[in-house]
Amino acid sequence: MTHGIKCDKLSHLLPATADHCIIGAVKHKTNKSPEETTQRNYYRLFMLRNAEIAAIGLGITVATTFFKLSLPLQPLLVILALITGLNIFTWLRLTTDTRHSDTELFIQMLLDVAGLTGVFFYTGGASNPFVWFYLLPLMIAATILPRRYTWIMAALTVLCYSALFFIDTQPDSEHAHHESGFQMHVFGMWLGFVMSAGFVAVIIVGMAHNLRERDRKLAEAREQALQNERLVALGTLATGAAHELGTPLGTMAILTADLEQEYTDSADHDLHRKLGILRGQIDRCKETLSVISASAGAGRAESGHRMHAHDYLDAVITEWQAQRPGAALATDIDTATPCADIIAERTLTQALINVLNNAADASPENVTLKGNCTKTTLLLEISDRGPGFSAAIHDQLGKTPVTTKTEGLGVGLYLAHATIQRLGGNLSINKREQGGTTLHITLPLLTESVS
Repeated sequence: MTHGIKCDKLSHLLPATADHCIIGAVKHKTNKSPEETTQRNYYRLFMLRNAEIAAIGLGITVATTFFKLSLPLQPLLVILALITGLNIFTWLRLTTDTRHSDTELFIQMLLDVAGLTGVFFYTGGASNPFVWFYLLPLMIAATILPRRYTWIMAALTVLCYSALFFIDTQPDSEHAHHESGFQMHVFGMWLGFVMSAGFVAVIIVGMAHNLRERDRKLAEAREQALQNERLVALGTLATGAAHELGTPLGTMAILTADLEQEYTDSADHDLHRKLGILRGQIDRCKETLSVISASAGAGRAESGHRMHAHDYLDAVITEWQAQRPGAALATDIDTATPCADIIAERTLTQALINVLNNAADASPENVTLKGNCTKTTLLLEISDRGPGFSAAIHDQLGKTPVTTKTEGLGVGLYLAHATIQRLGGNLSINKREQGGTTLHITLPLLTESVS
């Protein structure tokens, strides 16, 4: 509640602050990234290996102390030391900011299987009652790793178990594999493990894949819902700003008109010219605010009208050049190819003007606009020779308001992306080889006739 009040107080004073408040209000709902998920899995593997080390140490102690079994302690202690060293390395990796991949997790699990195989080799082989521990890394792989890793893990664990079964680890023992009943029991354990491994590799992997796919679709739906919340919040702020700015703009318009009437001498020609420019900018602001107020709650297409795509592009270019007379725009519109009509909506016009403004801000002397049509789509390419976007910002474009400008709010490209997507189009951004950025915009055309 306090956070919301603070945002309300700051939104009309500093739009950038209001935008950060919007992002902060919904940030806690955002899903964790795949890197964070892998990091948590890496930590769980570290904790599980701690339990494995404790279990092996306790098992050796109990077997030698209470049951007086003669075990080869030297190789067992070496294996235990190697597993402990692996876990120390894992802990050191956790203390750094290094990203952990699925491949690294898989390699560590392979080393765990190798450690278990060494322990079982010196403690009874396939007759060891804890040999079913092979299923643990297999089930973990089936749950958190891609399918190919699970198949490799299944094949490896079956191979290790089979090697323990077919190699007599205690040839001097009188009861290890020579009694037929016990041999059948061990064979049954091995066969049961092979069947379980196959079940995990086929059924569990399929179920885990379906769950991950469901989670991915839910994450996309939540991300879209968050984007819609941000757009609604930005629209609310814009409408409130339009209402609050109407009075001061009206006051400035009156004062400008009074000054024009007061200074009528020919000596004040330069002042008249500047007042005319000021009045024009005030009228432009009032028109923009009127559009915002009139568009509040309007449907996505009902507020627009049908217009030929080439004529619409000409109108957008004309309006933009009137706003940015100092910017150089090179156009390459394919007028030879027949083009259908498009919905000429005001929000779409503003989105395209925002994109052109961003390109002109990046390189005022080098902005290009290419356009061509297919039967169903209008394809646009807007390019500049500016510094471009960093990799961190590029990943956030269209998902959240970002800016590289000192005085920018970061909502122009965000709203342009949302508007184009809402109308059934798409906006993507690519780096140019010689420097700069190219925005690829696709917009649907109206191929059906209107009666």
